[in-house]
Amino acid sequence: MTQHFINGRHVAGRTGETMAVLAPATGEEFTRIACGTADDIDDAVKAAQAAYEGAWGKLTAAERGRLIAKLALKVQDHFDELARIEAQDTGKPMAQARADIEATARYFEFYGGAADKVHGHVIPFMNGYSVSVVHEPHGVTGHILPWNYPAQMFGRSLTASLAMGNAVVLKPAEEACQTALRLAVLASEVGFPDGAINIVTGRGHEAGAALSAHPGIGFMSFTGSPEVGKMVQKACAENLIGCTLELGGKSPQIVFDDADFDAAVPIVCKAIVQNTGQTCSAGSRVLVQKNIYDAFVGAVARQFSKLRAGTPEMDLDCGPVINARQQGRVQSFIDQAREQGIPVLAEGQIAQGVPNGGFYVTPTLFGPVPRGNRLEQEEVFGPVLSAFPFEDESDAIRLANATAYGLVAGIWTGNGGRQQRVAKSVRAGQVFINGYGAGGGIELPFGGTGKSGHGREKGFMALEEFAVTKTIVHKHG
Repeated sequence: MTQHFINGRHVAGRTGETMAVLAPATGEEFTRIACGTADDIDDAVKAAQAAYEGAWGKLTAAERGRLIAKLALKVQDHFDELARIEAQDTGKPMAQARADIEATARYFEFYGGAADKVHGHVIPFMNGYSVSVVHEPHGVTGHILPWNYPAQMFGRSLTASLAMGNAVVLKPAEEACQTALRLAVLASEVGFPDGAINIVTGRGHEAGAALSAHPGIGFMSFTGSPEVGKMVQKACAENLIGCTLELGGKSPQIVFDDADFDAAVPIVCKAIVQNTGQTCSAGSRVLVQKNIYDAFVGAVARQFSKLRAGTPEMDLDCGPVINARQQGRVQSFIDQAREQGIPVLAEGQIAQGVPNGGFYVTPTLFGPVPRGNRLEQEEVFGPVLSAFPFEDESDAIRLANATAYGLVAGIWTGNGGRQQRVAKSVRAGQVFINGYGAGGGIELPFGGTGKSGHGREKGFMALEEFAVTKTIVHKHG
């Protein structure tokens, strides 16, 4: 059984209640976790506050950076172990799990090096005054992570906050929290003071809600659904604190008639089946100029039909989705589209020999999808790709911006002017030209607009989110 990690040690939950964790690949229980309550969250916040006011808060920025960099090396030492834990927890193929652990180590490397490079500045002012602007920690920050990339999200969300000098309290997703708990132990082993990193497991509506509403939290970071994001933001508003919200997307890949087919087709396919489509930035809509629609979508369909889903050990294109509820949700999109008569252009396969109880979904390509359809407007979060034809550049932009989301977009064209016009016109926090995704993109600010949320993670901008700006005005005559 897995316990909380508070003040540098594993502790049982206050109530003693536990819940089962199922392996997505088999549907079988493989461990149990403690069900955190408001009391457990309070214990974790108090431990974090004590660390911030004590040993952790007394470290210099350079000292914090060295500890974070040591954790990167520790992750590499335990690379295979962490990859196995990540694959078991989430069901993802081993190649994806290994890539995730590599990206996690890169977050520690990046923010370890960045910790002592958050500089203030001086503002020229009236004679007799000196004015400086500095960046200070919030104190204790709260983090609620999703189940799709638990290791990467630990590195992405927590490490920027730690680099700025905050102590942290994390509520990981109840479906996948084993990697985060192991990383917290490794952090303790490399010398992080007790209480700098605290983890409370359990249900979102209990432990997560208590964390969002706790008056001892100075800033919140949440990644998940728009519906829960609204609740987190309301809870933060009650305590007048800020938050970053990363809430998903319905990201378009826009393919013009001068696109390089050989370059675009494999990336269009990979962008929707990576992590079995359970990626906020998944390229779930492919928009293709009408005069090449049949040729390009046909090429995508041929590659799509070769996709296979299987267990982590099979190391195929996809794994299972996270649980039975998600499996049912994704399948409902597929079933409804079929009932509406939307053509199925290609289907992948579920590999022979997968366990009957696993949560597998067949990768499916639909098109042409009618505009305004559910497949256009709602995030499926599964291996389902929707194809749409468009007339010209203006129509492509209109179609790309036709959803309430705005996270990522891809543009495929050799026309330099068009590249810039479309990149400036699409509503998205990240735009890729003749490519899609960046291997984790640790250095690249990431976040969205509209229903995709607000605030930025990754890169140096994340450090600013986890800091308070203070202006110091000195009148000296």
